[in-house]
Amino acid sequence: MLMKWDALEEEPCSVARTVAVIGDRWSLLVLRECFLRIRRFDDFQASLGITRHLLADRLKKLVRFGVLRKIPYQEAPKRYEYILTQKGLDLYPIIMSIVHWGNVHMVDSRGRPMLHEHKTCKKMFDPVMVCSECGEPLSAKAVHVHPGPGARKSSPVHAKAQERAKRVAD
Repeated sequence: MLMKWDALEEEPCSVARTVAVIGDRWSLLVLRECFLRIRRFDDFQASLGITRHLLADRLKKLVRFGVLRKIPYQEAPKRYEYILTQKGLDLYPIIMSIVHWGNVHMVDSRGRPMLHEHKTCKKMFDPVMVCSECGEPLSAKAVHVHPGPGARKSSPVHAKAQERAKRVAD
């Protein structure tokens, strides 16, 4: 079955559905700005150097998917702020994972462009992903994937799980 780029949000795949929302560079950079507390159209445009048309399109998409909420702050002319919803705030670990990867693999001789301080302990930190059950750090090699109830029966994950189950049964 062939995935259609303009219908990714309908795919039975969490990655594809997420890519439908944040899978282009401008949407990710708009989100970065939101987490840096940029909220107004002109401020996004000044910070990103993006065309008005492209920025309006990305903001509209993020509002349509419920990642941002559009709130008026001025009546004449009508102007809006874009505020992260809970759904948008839940993207923070994704953005921080991208930041961490960039800090590890894409930093030049000047060093990291931004440092992150945890307000509670006042220390600079690197984000890590941990198991929600035991608290251990996660890596790709330490995780097995199993099909969930929403999986497509013809997916590679489903086929591998069936193959693994057959080997165990033999």
